Amino acid sequence: MIQLTAEQEERAKRIHDEALVVDTHCDTLMDIEKGVRQLGERSDKGHIDLPRLKEGGVDAQVFACWVGGTKAVEPLKHFMVMADHFYQQLGKNPDTVVAATTTREIRAAKQAGKIAAVLGMEGGEPLEGELGTLRLFYRLGLRVVTLVWGGRNKLGDAVFGDSRATSGLTDYGVEVVKEMNRLGMVIDVSHLNARGVEDVLEISTMPIIASHSNARAVFDHVRNLSDDQIRAIAAKGGLIHSVFTFLHQDRTKGSLDDVLDHMEHIMKLVGPDHLGIGSDLDGIQNSPIGLEDASKMINITRGLVARGYTIGAIRQILGENFLRVFAQITREEQITG
Repeated sequence: MIQLTAEQEERAKRIHDEALVVDTHCDTLMDIEKGVRQLGERSDKGHIDLPRLKEGGVDAQVFACWVGGTKAVEPLKHFMVMADHFYQQLGKNPDTVVAATTTREIRAAKQAGKIAAVLGMEGGEPLEGELGTLRLFYRLGLRVVTLVWGGRNKLGDAVFGDSRATSGLTDYGVEVVKEMNRLGMVIDVSHLNARGVEDVLEISTMPIIASHSNARAVFDHVRNLSDDQIRAIAAKGGLIHSVFTFLHQDRTKGSLDDVLDHMEHIMKLVGPDHLGIGSDLDGIQNSPIGLEDASKMINITRGLVARGYTIGAIRQILGENFLRVFAQITREEQITG
């Protein structure tokens, strides 16, 4: 475990408290939908609830709706059910959490002492091949879309699954990228195969993100990004958000230091301007030692302090990078879908 001096400990706490901390991916809505737990009640199950987010100093959380990937049954209906659970949970906890669709709303939530909740979608199956569905989801508050998940859907190919691994975006996937640019939605290439990432980078007029991906040079796994991909995403102003899994060969024995190693590699490639945090908590079976749940998020800050990073760089990584890119993508103005 990381050992800090008293001065470093005080500095880490001050940085974390003052920073706006953003996690760009979790799968907590799956448990909420199943009735396993409630968002507003502290639980010993899973990784995220509002009390643990508060304890961990997380100011903004992207909640992904995952409906089963290519094996989804009635994906559009399923997404609507999950989105309803999202808003029902927010409605039950108005003093603690608020929906956010812009950077301004995230910052306002922080000032009000509330957590900003951003609605996401993991895998484009719920769109069912219709751009009109995307526009309606935008009106529902959807702002982050991971284009694919397990295999091949109507948008393109994932890195693993029953997909044609060398093919990229479909014609419909190209249209989705263009429409997301027009609306002001965050395009997420985590899970997308290499050809698909190339297509998105070529087509998108806005920065893109990988909401929960690590560095393949540190651990050679298909879900991690190559150095060339990391550089290409950064070159277009985009972000890579380090995930709490795909750290090394044994996925049951990850640690905070492993996460920091991936983050450090990304920073050595493209600097701290293009890095963030995308935990994938509640979507992974084994969370890293030192990052067991959302309440431990301050340990990222402690680790970065221990490794000698500046206050400015740490604040960028914790959330300011995402806020900068989110503001650019959304243009801070609502667009009629």
